[in-house]
Amino acid sequence: MRPLIKLLVATLTVFSLAGCQAMTGKTAGQNVDDATITSSVKTKLAADKLSSLTRVDVDTNNGTVSLNGVVESAEQKARAQDLASQASGVNRVINNLQVQKK
Repeated sequence: MRPLIKLLVATLTVFSLAGCQAMTGKTAGQNVDDATITSSVKTKLAADKLSSLTRVDVDTNNGTVSLNGVVESAEQKARAQDLASQASGVNRVINNLQVQKK
């Protein structure tokens, strides 16, 4: 019975990954790469000691990172873009961050 369950799980995984590509136009590998890039950028932003960038939303699509949210200054906006561009696998950064008016 166990080999049958393993085969069923493997088959479902293959079909779900194929469905994922059909829905997003990306392969499973591309989805994993984008998720890894997003995680790396978020880690860099959270670890930065010069700025408080933990509330920046990060999305990645085919190596293009989009930064969204509100920061306190133009310097933080620039710093977030600089840090994001340093992450491995990033092809481009789209900086949609807004500077909060005081």
